[in-house]
Amino acid sequence: MASMTAWVSPDATVSGDVTLGPGTRVMPGARIVAEAGGAITIGQSCIVLENAVIRATGRHPCVIGDHCLIGPHAHIVGATLADQVFIATGASVFHGASLGKGCEVRVNGTVHLRTTLDPGIAVPIGWVAVGTKILSPDKHEEIWAEQQPLDFPGYVYGVERDTPDAMVRITQRLSEALG
Repeated sequence: MASMTAWVSPDATVSGDVTLGPGTRVMPGARIVAEAGGAITIGQSCIVLENAVIRATGRHPCVIGDHCLIGPHAHIVGATLADQVFIATGASVFHGASLGKGCEVRVNGTVHLRTTLDPGIAVPIGWVAVGTKILSPDKHEEIWAEQQPLDFPGYVYGVERDTPDAMVRITQRLSEALG
């Protein structure tokens, strides 16, 4: 195979400490943003389709392996995807998640923070992978029972959920970090 370079659509955004592997394609409207102190590495021959968002923060880098397909309107932040992972249209993968080789997150599926999927696992259309379980979206109480101890505000923003005026502290810190 001849040497290939990455290609970024003129109306896509690639900002910050971002590395794109050879043959990777970033399609129109996609946003790949490494916030201050964060880094994003995308392997070879990956496709980031229209309006997908890939983000990294100072606390949560994002690493995407080779031959991955990120669907339109998908959202990935601070996660690790092994090779040959498929993230379908509208799917979301959050901070600290780790997806093994060949995993699939189907249309509008969610992989919550700090969740690990073994190689080849598929999250069905609209379902939620959280902690050690994959649950249908109508199982809110079970999802919350798994999600609550993962401590989204503490893990992502360093502010415990029960902190008085937690959102004030989170937004002030985030504004300063983004400034």
